[in-house]
Amino acid sequence: MKVRPVLLVLLILVFATACTPTTSQPLIGKGEPRSQNIAAPARPSWPTYHKGVHRSGHVAKAPQGRLQRAWRKRLHGAVYGEPLLVKGVLVVATETDDVYGLRPRNGQVRWHVKLGIPQPLSGLPCGNIDPLGVTGTPAYGTGTGSVFVAAETAGGHHTLWALNPLTGARRWHRSLDTQPRRNPKAEQQRSALLVTHGRVLTAFGGLFGDCDNYVGYVTSVATNGRGPIHSYTVPTARKAGMWATPGPVLGENGNVYVASGNGLQVNGRWDRSDSVTELTPVTLHRLAVFSPSSWRADNANDLDLGSMAPAVVRSVHRLVIAGKRGLVYLLRPGLGGIGAAVRNLNGCAAYGGAAVVRRTVLLPCRKDNAIHARRVGPSSLRWRWTAHGVYSSPVVAGKKVYVADAHSGALVVLRLRDGKVLRRLPAGPMPHFPSQIVCGNWVFVPTLQGVTAFRAR
Repeated sequence: MKVRPVLLVLLILVFATACTPTTSQPLIGKGEPRSQNIAAPARPSWPTYHKGVHRSGHVAKAPQGRLQRAWRKRLHGAVYGEPLLVKGVLVVATETDDVYGLRPRNGQVRWHVKLGIPQPLSGLPCGNIDPLGVTGTPAYGTGTGSVFVAAETAGGHHTLWALNPLTGARRWHRSLDTQPRRNPKAEQQRSALLVTHGRVLTAFGGLFGDCDNYVGYVTSVATNGRGPIHSYTVPTARKAGMWATPGPVLGENGNVYVASGNGLQVNGRWDRSDSVTELTPVTLHRLAVFSPSSWRADNANDLDLGSMAPAVVRSVHRLVIAGKRGLVYLLRPGLGGIGAAVRNLNGCAAYGGAAVVRRTVLLPCRKDNAIHARRVGPSSLRWRWTAHGVYSSPVVAGKKVYVADAHSGALVVLRLRDGKVLRRLPAGPMPHFPSQIVCGNWVFVPTLQGVTAFRAR
């Protein structure tokens, strides 16, 4: 009789640590104060978009057994970002500015907090989300004890909130509207937040339709909410949104990389739009920029790089980026300026976040409605396979690939070796650019109605 409580505790511990990031997936960047590691009582299971600051979307072990739907939870508002799994709590944010802490085993609400009244589409110059509340994936800060959420509220106000992941209690908030000469109602916060170097980084782009006076920019706020807010703004007259769903990405050199969309400039001197930019992680000082030699035509025809975040391929010390034109670029971390790609290869108009497994990059190719796998070398890009009829940001667990297919509303499981479809499981209607999380024997999928959970048995 005394064995049962011990077994119960062990089961809880297994679930809580099943998706703990490995040492190859650090939760904080190089240079972050060491005291944050010491102070952290426990590591989260899925703390940020695609699991880690490098956005690799890779966990070592796949769910064991046959996946079945375990539960479906309807929430107030659509869920556009990835859920987080923090200290045994599934944290989910919605477009109605509601944030929930759910019990991952059954979807029961543990806590619920409302961060304001969302911005209705009727009050915006353009767009395709109604209402606008929390769109970007939140992030948990190791050692801070806080989940950070960027919420848009009526009037076009954008606010960064720090919440207690166990109770939902509000700890502090700061305004992220740092562009006084722009229309805040034309700025949209779609990208995932990044916590690194003791800072919370939040990127902004425009609304669907590229309307009105907005510009791509990224902010840096201390994880304790104090001190100055630093920002980097693309030096263009208008547009150049930073809207890709993975948001800022930490490179292996400790600096941050962001992708920006098409700027206003189509003639004359380059305005550093249609680009990948390397920034320092605290003050956001610009270090280097890459742009295709076709940047003028890209800007004129909306064929920019802003639809995907750079993928960090640490095994060969390279970055991979693909945009709307359909070209995939292999970059050195130093970027190098206009036309400085090591290699490019045609065949994927990518939207969303890639997954990286050693030297393989899995790209979400929206216009092809496919997942493309590419083999990356220091100076080479090669095809591995293509899985047609499925599109979104993939996550790899063990030898399987998981994709919340935006078109069919199904969770699709592929074989990593060759892209063969193994399972299709109905999940529900999905938002633009959805992405699932895989933790132990569980998969959690965001939908326009809430969250659908699958469990392997």
